[in-house]
Amino acid sequence: MARARKISKERRPMGPWILRIIKAGVIAALLGVMVLGIFVAMARGEIDSFEDLKASPNGQMIRVRAADGTVIQSLGPSFGRWLDINQLPAEMKDAMVAVEDRRYYIHPGVDPIGITRSLYARAIEGRWTQGGSTITQQLARNIYLNSNKEFGRKIREVILALAMETKFSKDQILELYLNKVYFGGGAYGVDAASRKFFDHGAEDLSLAEAAIIAGLVKAPSHYSPTADAQAAIDRATVVVGVMQDAGMISAAEAAEVKPADVKMAKQQPQDSVRYFTDWVLPQLDGLIDETEKPIDVWTTLDLKMQRAATAAIAANAPRGAQGALVSIDRDGAVKAMVGGTDYVTSNYNRAVTAVRQPGSAWKLFVYLAALEAGLRPEDMVEDKPVEIEGWQPKNSNGQYAGEISLRTAFAYSKNTVAAQLGQEVGTSSIANMARRFGITTPINTQPSMVLGTSETRVIDMTQAFASVGSNGRSITPYGISKVTTIDGEILYTAKPARSVQLVEDWVAAAMTDLMQTAVATGTGRAANIGRPVAGKTGTTSSNKDGWFLGFSSGLTTGVWMGRDDARAIGGLEGGRAPAQAWAAYMRVAVSGRPVENFATEVTFPEQLEGEDLLLGEGEEGLLLDENGMPIEGDPALEDPGAMPGTDPEPLDDAFIERAIGRREPRSSRDEGGLREPQ
Repeated sequence: MARARKISKERRPMGPWILRIIKAGVIAALLGVMVLGIFVAMARGEIDSFEDLKASPNGQMIRVRAADGTVIQSLGPSFGRWLDINQLPAEMKDAMVAVEDRRYYIHPGVDPIGITRSLYARAIEGRWTQGGSTITQQLARNIYLNSNKEFGRKIREVILALAMETKFSKDQILELYLNKVYFGGGAYGVDAASRKFFDHGAEDLSLAEAAIIAGLVKAPSHYSPTADAQAAIDRATVVVGVMQDAGMISAAEAAEVKPADVKMAKQQPQDSVRYFTDWVLPQLDGLIDETEKPIDVWTTLDLKMQRAATAAIAANAPRGAQGALVSIDRDGAVKAMVGGTDYVTSNYNRAVTAVRQPGSAWKLFVYLAALEAGLRPEDMVEDKPVEIEGWQPKNSNGQYAGEISLRTAFAYSKNTVAAQLGQEVGTSSIANMARRFGITTPINTQPSMVLGTSETRVIDMTQAFASVGSNGRSITPYGISKVTTIDGEILYTAKPARSVQLVEDWVAAAMTDLMQTAVATGTGRAANIGRPVAGKTGTTSSNKDGWFLGFSSGLTTGVWMGRDDARAIGGLEGGRAPAQAWAAYMRVAVSGRPVENFATEVTFPEQLEGEDLLLGEGEEGLLLDENGMPIEGDPALEDPGAMPGTDPEPLDDAFIERAIGRREPRSSRDEGGLREPQ
């Protein structure tokens, strides 16, 4: 009994502590509410009146200019008629509320359930996969804030949303939102969007059309019917499903909605310059804070070079293949960019987004690592059969040249020598060299990595070659030179990126020596343009990717060709179509530049007897790819001049998901249908 009484006495003090903690929590909560109320009251006084907000500009006019000042694209806001809440179709209002903010009519501007769900998903996934922003928060952000993902901005957004809910009715907020939100293509407000995409006013929107428009808010550029009609249809189907789930339409009504049958308005054709502007314009958010005044964005694009690049890809890409080109000046200025053979058919930018195997173009990093380790271009190596951990690399012609110089091995892209170099310097050293030169995609360190089995982007590979051409100093690509208001006020001026020495200048000079040989007498002879050129070809297994990258007269250009679904294509070898396109472009691009000799003393080797620079022929007459493997898949390869006689087959979606770098499963859909984190 005495022991029981003792335990009871020891536990007795816990009661007061629990009460104190509860009291402290209540007091803290009350103080928090009071402070929040003060901030909301202050914000309420700063919010414009409803009439003022109706009269304010819906968006910002942006004119994009080439390097010579020519306007190449105008993103000035397109305004439709202002429709009051009673003029807006019920289908449009219901679709927007369902997909963007299902609890819009019951929350006070901030949705605790949505925020909790977003935080829970963040804790489970380890990253933001779902957003919790309400329509009111989005309106506050669009009018008064920017889209930077910062905690402070999010707090201000919440305060403004709460203040708006105390100042305006739900109908007024929804009216402002539907007349101001951006729907892509320069269209602000549902009326402008309806006229742009369907060629009629918003008061006549059908349920299917309303679903397409409501689906655009999440990602206007991705779901735009003018950019990707199928993506817009798929997204609209999601919206209809969400409306049914929310009880806004019946199952029968949902079944009758056919987004695929919606008639779209005809759009003006887009030129390939859009690949470039699609790349540079998203960078504005990180460069300037101005979101209202009309602005001019001055870019590095050279229109003469851009026309030459477009023509070179169109004229040389094998039928059924896509092509991409990036051209970088010695200071990092991107002078031309082509992301595909036709922007109207596909606005997918293969120059900066797609990840593909570079093949033997990757040997740039293999030989850089070897040179840095002490090897010299004149050192002798042996081209012989090699086996490394069960892997037996072969040369493109299935033959071996015996003892040759390192320069000759590079010129003729000898795979067995590259494999031996990988063993000598270490694949980890090669991977580190690639990282040093700007490769941002994952790199494997298997022995076969020396032949370019790790995927990368065209712009990254071009940047790496440009850094070699800059005597081993880093080059950072950029596309915006300055941003001004239309009155001439300078908002941003590009500053030279910090340049660092990536390798000693003698290593870069020796690498240039090797690449000059590859063009003069080796696999890149099709890239000769009558002045000093240093470059390298690249061809992947079964001719699924073809590359040529090189520099001349201070300009570095990378060319890639292939199918989006990685099927083999005739004539795709790096020394054929890509090198020819490179030469066609560079002849124009450097025509006004002085001839520049490289600071190297090159001794060109004689052509090796029996070498076929384009395709090797192995035993039993089989054609071999650059990796010495039999070419399969495309009958046209038996005659490299013959191209497919039919339209390309449907693309492999799984491959494309991987090709655009989307290796992880897509995030689960929230109640709003895939809302992105804010």
